[in-house]
Amino acid sequence: MPNTDRAFKLNWASYSVGEKRSELASDHSIFVGDLAVDVTDDMLMELFANKYRSVKGAKVIIDANTGRSRGYGFVRFGDDIDRTHAMTEMNGVYCSTRPIRIGPATPRRTSGDSGTSPPTQSDGDSTNRTVYVGGLDPNISEDELRKAFVKYGDVASVKIPVGKQCGFVQFVNRADAEEALQGLSGSTIGKQAVRLSWGRSPASKQV
Repeated sequence: MPNTDRAFKLNWASYSVGEKRSELASDHSIFVGDLAVDVTDDMLMELFANKYRSVKGAKVIIDANTGRSRGYGFVRFGDDIDRTHAMTEMNGVYCSTRPIRIGPATPRRTSGDSGTSPPTQSDGDSTNRTVYVGGLDPNISEDELRKAFVKYGDVASVKIPVGKQCGFVQFVNRADAEEALQGLSGSTIGKQAVRLSWGRSPASKQV
């Protein structure tokens, strides 16, 4: 296989040196959310490696502007059975001061890599920065919805239409919206699990 020793250009995949492209392109990774701000790559890897022998690496995503953790990361396994077990067994386990949230990991596309897939289906508009939140708890306020999304980046606006169990969160940056789609899809906000997709700009829905 050509270029097998080249690192696969995933935003989160700076794992152990020597991993091959074919390995990184496989799906033996999980998303780890709700990380405490002090959690490092080593801490995250140790948490999983103590339980699963096939763990190959871990990466905490750092905000390029602030240099601080964005509150989520990824763990890479060499064995899909371990990955499957970790998806259920590690959900809610404490890492540092907070229980972690586990979800499936989907490699996301970068500007220089056309060989990977975006975390969600394409909306056909590369400038869209709005996330649609469906199945929303009717008791959730716009401020509470904003708090759930703001850890992924700067939020420009939040709108919950009156009488609707849905909301719209518009980010300042498209990349942050993509990360939120990846990280929060299927998660629980309030008392209900939400489903996320690309949405239209909240402004277009205002009278």
